[in-house]
Amino acid sequence: MRRHRTQTDASLKALKYCLEAAGTSLDNVMMVRIYAVNSGFYNAINRVYARYFSVNPPARSFVPVASWPMEFDIEIECVAVG
Repeated sequence: MRRHRTQTDASLKALKYCLEAAGTSLDNVMMVRIYAVNSGFYNAINRVYARYFSVNPPARSFVPVASWPMEFDIEIECVAVG
């Protein structure tokens, strides 16, 4: 599970930096979609996610996927306002 927490943290840090580069922030995120290759990662992902969105978390979808050709087991995307 440590691997999944590490991957979630890395994904959310990257998301944070991308948002800041675009002139916005995690505070302006309206919707998050999390893809994971195993639904068993849900609790590990939630523990990390809660640190980034502790107050008024945005709407969120968790999507288990069968497989993909990437190294990471988790992918996170969002919609934010500027």
